[in-house]
Amino acid sequence: MTKTAKKVLRGYERLAFGGIQDAVRLLFSDEVGAADLDEMDLFSVAEIRRPKGGGMEIKFFDRLKALQCMQGLDADGKEGVSGFYRALEEGVRAFEGDDA
Repeated sequence: MTKTAKKVLRGYERLAFGGIQDAVRLLFSDEVGAADLDEMDLFSVAEIRRPKGGGMEIKFFDRLKALQCMQGLDADGKEGVSGFYRALEEGVRAFEGDDA
């Protein structure tokens, strides 16, 4: 498995199994400073909005999709579903070979 594929897998694992405690803490906090945000794990948060009427909306990444993507990774770490990704990666390898 390539280094990139391992990073992708770790990211999917964080999305699928990671906690949301810091996002919930952010939702219920009255005042949050930049230092507080730097310490929070908001990896699983896809979007944060403050509607005009007040309050806060937090949208999370889809855990089931992350699990499906993890399942789609084959032994080489490439998505079995995406031939485009594989072709793109092979093209980059061929381009790098021309410069050597």
